[in-house]
Amino acid sequence: MSETKKIYDLEIRTKQFGLEVRDFCRPLKKDIINSVYINQIIRSSSSIGANYIEANDNLGKNDLMMRIRICKKEAKETIYWLDF
Repeated sequence: MSETKKIYDLEIRTKQFGLEVRDFCRPLKKDIINSVYINQIIRSSSSIGANYIEANDNLGKNDLMMRIRICKKEAKETIYWLDF
Protein backbone atom coordinates (compact mmCIF):
# COMPACT_ATOMS: atom_id res chain seq x y z
CA MET A 1 0.00 0.00 0.00
CA SER A 2 1.43 3.35 -1.05
CA GLU A 3 1.05 6.21 1.38
CA THR A 4 1.18 9.72 -0.02
CA LYS A 5 2.04 12.64 2.20
CA LYS A 6 0.26 15.93 1.84
CA ILE A 7 2.51 18.96 1.71
CA TYR A 8 1.31 21.84 3.85
CA ASP A 9 3.37 24.87 2.91
CA LEU A 10 1.80 27.36 5.26
CA GLU A 11 4.13 30.19 4.25
CA ILE A 12 2.75 30.08 0.73
CA ARG A 13 -0.84 29.45 1.82
CA THR A 14 -0.92 32.26 4.39
CA LYS A 15 0.61 34.70 1.91
CA GLN A 16 -1.92 33.65 -0.72
CA PHE A 17 -4.73 34.18 1.80
CA GLY A 18 -3.53 37.72 2.51
CA LEU A 19 -3.39 38.47 -1.21
CA GLU A 20 -6.87 37.04 -1.79
CA VAL A 21 -8.31 39.14 1.05
CA ARG A 22 -6.65 42.23 -0.45
CA ASP A 23 -8.16 41.44 -3.84
CA PHE A 24 -11.55 40.83 -2.20
CA CYS A 25 -11.42 44.30 -0.62
CA ARG A 26 -10.42 46.20 -3.76
CA PRO A 27 -13.89 46.54 -5.32
CA LEU A 28 -15.60 47.41 -2.02
CA LYS A 29 -17.14 50.85 -1.65
CA LYS A 30 -14.62 53.10 0.08
CA ASP A 31 -16.52 55.43 2.35
CA ILE A 32 -15.57 56.66 5.81
CA ILE A 33 -17.08 53.62 7.55
CA ASN A 34 -15.88 50.90 5.19
CA SER A 35 -12.34 52.29 5.17
CA VAL A 36 -11.90 51.35 8.82
CA TYR A 37 -13.08 47.79 8.23
CA ILE A 38 -11.07 47.39 5.03
CA ASN A 39 -7.86 48.53 6.75
CA GLN A 40 -8.44 46.18 9.69
CA ILE A 41 -9.18 43.12 7.59
CA ILE A 42 -6.20 43.68 5.32
CA ARG A 43 -3.87 44.17 8.28
CA SER A 44 -5.08 41.15 10.23
CA SER A 45 -5.14 38.81 7.22
CA SER A 46 -1.63 39.76 6.12
CA SER A 47 -0.34 39.49 9.70
CA ILE A 48 -1.13 35.77 9.74
CA GLY A 49 1.53 35.07 7.12
CA ALA A 50 4.02 37.55 8.53
CA ASN A 51 3.80 35.99 11.98
CA TYR A 52 4.06 32.49 10.53
CA ILE A 53 7.31 33.44 8.77
CA GLU A 54 8.64 34.77 12.08
CA ALA A 55 7.56 31.52 13.76
CA ASN A 56 9.73 29.56 11.34
CA ASP A 57 12.74 31.61 12.42
CA ASN A 58 12.03 30.89 16.05
CA LEU A 59 14.43 31.13 18.94
CA GLY A 60 13.18 27.95 20.56
CA LYS A 61 10.05 25.95 21.17
CA ASN A 62 8.43 28.59 23.41
CA ASP A 63 9.01 31.31 20.80
CA LEU A 64 7.56 29.06 18.08
CA MET A 65 4.44 28.34 20.13
CA MET A 66 3.95 32.02 20.99
CA ARG A 67 4.14 33.08 17.33
CA ILE A 68 1.79 30.30 16.24
CA ARG A 69 -0.68 31.52 18.89
CA ILE A 70 -0.36 35.03 17.43
CA CYS A 71 -1.14 33.59 13.97
CA LYS A 72 -4.24 31.96 15.43
CA LYS A 73 -5.34 35.23 17.08
CA GLU A 74 -4.86 37.14 13.80
CA ALA A 75 -6.90 34.49 11.97
CA LYS A 76 -9.72 34.86 14.51
CA GLU A 77 -9.58 38.64 14.13
CA THR A 78 -9.78 38.30 10.35
CA ILE A 79 -12.86 36.11 10.70
CA TYR A 80 -14.36 38.76 12.98
CA TRP A 81 -13.83 41.51 10.41
CA LEU A 82 -15.14 39.33 7.57
CA ASP A 83 -18.41 38.95 9.46
CA PHE A 84 -19.14 42.68 9.15
